[in-house]
Amino acid sequence: MSSIFSFETMWKIWLKYSSFYWDGVKNTLLVSFFAVLMGVCLGLLIAGGRMWKPANTDGSLKKTLKGVVRFLCTAYVEVLRATPLMVQVMIIYFGASAAGLKFSDTNFTILFWGLISVSLNSGAYLSEVIRSGIGAVEGGQLEAARAIGLTQGQAMRYVILPQAIRNILPALANEFVTMIKETSVLNMIGLHEIMFRAGDVRAATYRSLECYVIAAILYFIIVFPLSKLVAAFERRMSKSVTR
Repeated sequence: MSSIFSFETMWKIWLKYSSFYWDGVKNTLLVSFFAVLMGVCLGLLIAGGRMWKPANTDGSLKKTLKGVVRFLCTAYVEVLRATPLMVQVMIIYFGASAAGLKFSDTNFTILFWGLISVSLNSGAYLSEVIRSGIGAVEGGQLEAARAIGLTQGQAMRYVILPQAIRNILPALANEFVTMIKETSVLNMIGLHEIMFRAGDVRAATYRSLECYVIAAILYFIIVFPLSKLVAAFERRMSKSVTR
């Protein structure tokens, strides 16, 4: 078969193997959504740890606790942000396999540890987004909340976080868009996302270029409209803030 790219051949491949690609799209969106959701939860914990101010403890103990927690949270963020996602996926997946942390269903094992890997990575980035969002809230808000009798935790939960969420929503949407593309690295451990399915079709048709162009088109169809929606959302949020 000729190696020259052919739109006709690409169309025939799509007609025959579209179900493979749609399965990849489903898994890509599923992993991306839950990775960002888990990343938000983890990011809140990490951001809270880096900003934690323990109360009602001895001065030296308080200083030690704060230092340990901040060190661990900072180390987590710096390590995961300074290493490639692919390396993290490989270490976590093969490390879990070496430790015998497998399920009876191999596909579920791949999905579980793949999701854990990208969630941990997302949490490191989102913790900084959340921390900056909290930092953007006017400083007097916390003091005012404490002045009316709220504890540190209550002030954060009922006063600071609701205002911070407004600041970080566009960044969360951007993280979801980014995660859709980053999940492509999970094909290295066998997760049936878009790139993995493109590889399956390539193996069946011996047409590499057409198969990966289809994958690129699918990513574009998903990511481009979402990016435009996020940009429009950011403009609307900025206008509402300036009013």
